[in-house]
Amino acid sequence: MLASASRSILAVVDLQPSFLNGIVGGAGALARSTFLVECARLLEVPIVATEQYPMRMGGTEEALAAILDASGSPRIGKLRFACAGCEDFDAVLDASGRKQVVLCGIETHICVTQTALLLRERGFDVLVAADAVAARSVLAHDIGLARMRQSGVQITHTESVVYEWMQTANHERFRDVLKLVKGG
Repeated sequence: MLASASRSILAVVDLQPSFLNGIVGGAGALARSTFLVECARLLEVPIVATEQYPMRMGGTEEALAAILDASGSPRIGKLRFACAGCEDFDAVLDASGRKQVVLCGIETHICVTQTALLLRERGFDVLVAADAVAARSVLAHDIGLARMRQSGVQITHTESVVYEWMQTANHERFRDVLKLVKGG
């Protein structure tokens, strides 16, 4: 299954500094998630972000929050570990009409996995950008990815998602995306 810009919604899971501090590869997951958010904005793919218990744990990382807010993307507070099953998150998915969810964020084996598995149970196509998710240990990350893969979740890479969203080098936003790919 390819990622489809017309069918996808990007879900950014719990990228909060209070969690990122203890995450192996957290800075990389944040950078790759930010890349996905920037590309989704350019390619008009809707975005929704979640924050785990924001009243206590704080909100989304500041620079990422600014990008999300500038694009009008909702940031949804939650107490559940899974995003799916949270009333506001489910409402955003339903309103979008999208049946494919691309996931990034933390932690791979907890919130990301629970979200992916519940979405699969509900009939969504789910892709997880492996370079944009992370956990407190490499083992936990690897187990989370393996469990999702065994459940029919597509494990992919951020650039794979973005190039699949564009489909062709003739895409009107190709040069803009290429600048992001090259880090500029």
